[in-house]
Formats: sequence, C-alpha cells, structure tokens
Amino acid sequence: MSSGIRTPVTVLGLGLMGSAIAKTFLAAGHPTTVWNRTAAKADALVEIGAKDAASVTEAVGAAPLIVVSLLDDDAVAKVLSAAGPALRGKVLVNLTSSTPEQSRARAEWADVHGVSYVDGAVMAVPQGLGTPDALLLYSGSESGYRTAEPALKALSEKGTYLGADHGRAAAFDAALVSVFWLSLFGVSMGIALAEAEGIRGSELVPFTPALIGLMPGLMAQTAAQVEADHYPADDTTISSAYEAFTTLRTIFAHHGIDTGVLDASGDVFRRALDSGYGADGLGRLVPVLGGGR
Repeated sequence: MSSGIRTPVTVLGLGLMGSAIAKTFLAAGHPTTVWNRTAAKADALVEIGAKDAASVTEAVGAAPLIVVSLLDDDAVAKVLSAAGPALRGKVLVNLTSSTPEQSRARAEWADVHGVSYVDGAVMAVPQGLGTPDALLLYSGSESGYRTAEPALKALSEKGTYLGADHGRAAAFDAALVSVFWLSLFGVSMGIALAEAEGIRGSELVPFTPALIGLMPGLMAQTAAQVEADHYPADDTTISSAYEAFTTLRTIFAHHGIDTGVLDASGDVFRRALDSGYGADGLGRLVPVLGGGR
C-alpha cells in the first residue's frame, strides 16, 4: 500500500458515514468494493464506480484494506465473524463507534484470526470527510496503520496515530465528544432562554465566537492544573462561579425551562464546596467528578 499506488479498499457498512467513506475513497481514485446488509444502499455508489459484493466474504477478498463502519460493536462482531478466514492477513480499520473496552476486545479477536487491527474514531460529520477540517484518530497495530496510512489520507490529511493501545482512539473520542454533547445542550438551553425573553436565537450567533474562543485556553488551563494537582484560582473560585451559576438557574426556572442539566452540574459544584474547595480554581471540579479528592 505505498503512496504511489491507489490501494484497493473494501468498505463494510453503508450508513451515512460508511457511504461517505466509500465516496471519499472513490473520489481519491481507490478501487472500492462495498457491502451492506441492505444491498440497495450500494446502488448509488455503484453508479459512481464502486463494486458491490454479494457477500461479506467476497467483499473482504477484494482488497488488502478493510474499513468497517457499522451501527455498533455487536454488528461489527457479526459481520467479521461472517467473513471468517478471508480476513487473515488483511489490515482492518474499524471506524465504528465503540468503547475502549470493546476496541481492546475486538483487537484480541483480530490477533487470534491473523488480522492487523487498527481502531479509529471519526471526529467529523460525513460530508466533512476528505476536507481540510476532517480529523480521524487511530490506535492499535502500528504496522497496520503505517501500511494503510497512504490510503487513509484520503479521508483526512490530519489523521493521527495515538499509540499501540487499541482502546486509545475510542478513549480520545469519548473525552472529546463529551465536550460536544454537553455543548449541544448548552446551545439548546441558550436558545430556549433567548426565545423565552423574546430574543431570536439567530441574534445570539454573532456573539458566540467570543465564547467558543475561550474553550481551548480553558481546556489547556484545566489540564495543566489536573496534571500538577494544583488548583489556583487565577480567574475565579468555585464559590464565586457557583453563585453565578445559581443565578443562571434561577433565570431558567423562572421561564419554566427544564433545569435538569443545570441541576446535575449544580450537584458537582456542591460536592466541591462540601469538600472545602470553594477557594480553589475550576480545575478542581475534574477530580471531584472522578470521585477523587
């Protein structure tokens, strides 16, 4: 799979992400074989040059690089089991969302079956694949990753190998995506409050870059405090932040907006305060969340 050769690729699973993966490989000139349990999902890809395999075994036999994008780990287990010995000697890159434990268990299965296994996390929406903004994270077999890397560059030039621990990409994914999911609730709550005050959500948009721009610095500062186990209140204390937080909750409650997300966060603040950390910086919330001191 050298950089001078367009590596044949097989894509197993043609949901939104799997279809986007196949399209991106095709656009980059890679001979691409596809398979999906519902065969009709392959039709649009066949029209643009993909080969539709009649079975998982046929699909796996068509290429040295197998990329999997299925619903969950159970689906991956069933499909790989159906492939059987045809997988031996292949490089398998699993881009299905999974837990770190599932990724490590899948790697053990792959080792028994003679497969070079790479676990991956797609930090992009399907339409973002192949663009400069796409980011994919990989961990597991380094030799497998290096072999597949030239082809994987079609999906993301910023693809990053994180190490031999097969669960590492899934762990990075979970940690980073947690920021996204809680931000989604923040966006939803912010617009709900704006609407309750007679403000259109679109009126908030010009002011959001200033807030979003604070996030990289906040993450860097928090990570540094946790790694040093030292929590100076350089910007604010937990006590003062909690006072501002309770005011915010009061505003939401006044409008009858669901405060469940805020209440859960308030419980973390109160645990920190009850433990005597009111004068510490906000980084102290990390070990409180983790059940530590």
